[in-house]
Amino acid sequence: MSDREIEMPQVAIVGRPNVGKSTLYNRLVGGRPALVHDTPGLTRDRRYGTCEYFGKEMRVVDTGGLDPEAEADVVGAGIHRQAWRAIDESDLVMLVVDATTGVTPLDSEIAKMLRKTGKPIVLVANKVDSPKRDAQVAELHRLGLGEPWAVSAAHGRGIDAMLETIVGKLSFEPKAPEAPEEEIEEEVEDEEPRALRVAFVGKPNAGKSSLTNRLVGEERSLVHHVPGTTTDPVDTPFTMNGVDYLLIDTAGIRRRSKVDVEIEKIAVSMAHGQIQRADVCVLVIDASLGPSEQDARLAGAVEEAGRGLVIALNKSDLVKGAEAEKALRQQIKDTFHFLDWAPVAMLSASRGDGTDKLMDLVARVAREHAKRVATAELNRFFAEVVEVTPPPLHHGRAVRIHYITQGGTRPPTILLWANTPGGVSPAYRRFLVNQLRKRYGFRGTPIRIVVKQKSGDRHKPEKMAPKKPRRQK
Repeated sequence: MSDREIEMPQVAIVGRPNVGKSTLYNRLVGGRPALVHDTPGLTRDRRYGTCEYFGKEMRVVDTGGLDPEAEADVVGAGIHRQAWRAIDESDLVMLVVDATTGVTPLDSEIAKMLRKTGKPIVLVANKVDSPKRDAQVAELHRLGLGEPWAVSAAHGRGIDAMLETIVGKLSFEPKAPEAPEEEIEEEVEDEEPRALRVAFVGKPNAGKSSLTNRLVGEERSLVHHVPGTTTDPVDTPFTMNGVDYLLIDTAGIRRRSKVDVEIEKIAVSMAHGQIQRADVCVLVIDASLGPSEQDARLAGAVEEAGRGLVIALNKSDLVKGAEAEKALRQQIKDTFHFLDWAPVAMLSASRGDGTDKLMDLVARVAREHAKRVATAELNRFFAEVVEVTPPPLHHGRAVRIHYITQGGTRPPTILLWANTPGGVSPAYRRFLVNQLRKRYGFRGTPIRIVVKQKSGDRHKPEKMAPKKPRRQK
């Protein structure tokens, strides 16, 4: 563990089995996530990761399910012990409860034990996927741990509000005061060079393993395998055209002759894990069959995770004739209409056609994913955009965006300071993203728009004029 990690405050995610702790951990940490499965007791050891929220970094610990009755079992006792070690070493504890099942006796017992620790506790009501379920959260006040925060770890709902509360309860190392907005300099990233992480995702038999074998077979002297557990991906480093890659593949799980339902669930979970670990994801589709709803869901997961994306039409040698190719491209356009920024490559892993061009495209997408535009250039660009198409009125009040800068990369994240953040509608954000793509490219990468309140410019509601008394007849 580095000195930097030791200085971070630490947060433990705890709760009874199968309430979504690992899903929440994956949402907060990203990168290589914990395995998520609906079988209680799947998470056994502590898993550490780093979560960053608007410049505040904290270590997050994923734990197995707390269950005092399980201590009679050897494995259960170990899981319980590991969870308590995480609690003891952490500065704050997040108790995760399944809001859809309400307060269980085990939830109440765990809450009672956590109160005795004297540590700050944040109560997280998970699986609140829509406003219709908000009413289920009220029952959790019975636990006596303060206001429960309604979230959906699977979909990201409520995560920002929860993190804001957690950051407010933690103590961070003081940093140098920020420069005024006029003097903000673009962040300079000083990362050590590393291999470009590329994940091949897609349905079984789309050709992911064939594509991996085709690529690494050209430079076998530079290939070695890093084995993980039976459910972890196999990483394959190799070099092409002077670029170091790390290919991530879990095809071995799907190649078994008999795959039961539980293993299939694990394979799907690991596909999402690949996405989180990668810099760029290559969605491999069998061109002879065309895209499916499952392909669209996987592509949506890539976009949600903020990863670069390339759509690879494998087995394109089986698509005969110009009309068939035209129909396939139209299918791709219709299925991935929400991802028109993702480039499409046609190839044949079995013959080797197009594989070199695919990896060149992956490298270009990785550069776009890490692209940074200078603040001065962004503000000049934005002044031109606003002059032609200003933001629409919000409740009859003009929305003014005072300043714009790029707050991060991978994916490119654009920060706006506005007098009324709520007035920058989703439609106007999409418009800004389209304008950014026209000017700067960003081909193959999602773009995030974050609108912040400009300090000293909060809108105070106007006082309503008193009503005139009615004249009595």
